[in-house]
Amino acid sequence: MKEPEISVGIVNAQEIHFTLNGFFFAKGETVTGEQVVSFQEGGILWKGMLYRELTFTPLDEKNSFSLYDVTIGINFHWERQETQSFVGILKLVVDEGKVTAINILPVEDYLTSVISSEMNATSSLEFLKAHAVVSRSWLFAQIEKRKAMSGQTDGFFSFSKTEHEYIRWYDREDHTIFDVCADDHCQRYQGITKASNQTVVKAVQATRGQILMHGNTVCDARFSKCCGGATEEFGYCWEDKQFPYLSAIRDADKEENRPLPDLTKEEEAERWIRQAPASFCDTHDKKILSQILNNYDQETTNFYRWKVRYTQEELAELIRRNTRTDYGQIIDLIPVQRGKSGRICKLKIVGTKKTLTIGKELEIRRTLSDSHLFSSAFVVDRSELKDGIPEWFILTGAGWGHGVGLCQIGAAVMGEKGYTYDEILLHYYKDADIRRYY
Repeated sequence: MKEPEISVGIVNAQEIHFTLNGFFFAKGETVTGEQVVSFQEGGILWKGMLYRELTFTPLDEKNSFSLYDVTIGINFHWERQETQSFVGILKLVVDEGKVTAINILPVEDYLTSVISSEMNATSSLEFLKAHAVVSRSWLFAQIEKRKAMSGQTDGFFSFSKTEHEYIRWYDREDHTIFDVCADDHCQRYQGITKASNQTVVKAVQATRGQILMHGNTVCDARFSKCCGGATEEFGYCWEDKQFPYLSAIRDADKEENRPLPDLTKEEEAERWIRQAPASFCDTHDKKILSQILNNYDQETTNFYRWKVRYTQEELAELIRRNTRTDYGQIIDLIPVQRGKSGRICKLKIVGTKKTLTIGKELEIRRTLSDSHLFSSAFVVDRSELKDGIPEWFILTGAGWGHGVGLCQIGAAVMGEKGYTYDEILLHYYKDADIRRYY
């Protein structure tokens, strides 16, 4: 099989400013330099003419283009805008009353950027090789899913709602005109904005075309920053499906790898979260963390175990604003169901005006934070009641992210300890095979 190309959605706006760094071909002419396009009358306005779509093809494969005001970290606490540069084709299309900029480029070039964008890319070669296989596998799994769902009209997210329960999960919603987006919702991709580290280039080349397979299926190889000591199963975060290669595992070496407690039980989950057992991802080693985390990710500290304190007023207002529902004063937050990692997938919010069970993990994290709570693996402490109402709540939690699949910090620690990339992969993806796809 020949190396495929991938389409990546970069930015969506009423007006897009960009610079062609070199000569590109578009609409029968050669163009270069600064350009502006805008959404007008259902089309794309460029140089006084309206088009349904525009494609800028580089005349030399080394030519790049720069997009201005690209938002990264959308809805996260580090959200900001950057100017970013890319190689490959720039395609502009109309989508929902705006112009969307799409970058089309070969898969291996995309992966080199992803790994440089996802982390500082100075970590061990074996960890970077493992991440290259994971990112490549996840990518092809999403492309296959998109093809399978292309004839459906119900979108990429689902929810169930009753009088007593609202359960929603988020998985690739809105991505119908390109394969993946460039932000953390998919895989962080910032083109050639970050100079590609030669170790990353070597890692991608060394694993060229390699993906994780289970039987005849490409593994949907999810990953998160820090599992908190135990990885989660797919069905507790997204649709109710189970994948053998995404089973819950204890993130520790064989010496520490005692059986994982049943963290679906409240008493076991509470003990686990409060005690912080030794795990690969339990590290404060700045050398290792700086290898994985970009500067804005390092604004976050204490993510293996963490605490958040809310006053009654803060929590009630957060929940009201994030759910657009007035629960009144918050009496309690009660875990109804936990996954295998201790992450809450159903949480009952008890208020003076309303009581409702919400889920899954990302809906819980969005509801209880200005951006995203680190994870839904937490236990709740509250103050003594005053006139039947707690004055404050403390959430003590574990991990950063959904916890499914590879734990980036744990895998980086494994790489530093001398584990090979295939050992790292088969630690996190049980019963998977590493095969060459092209």
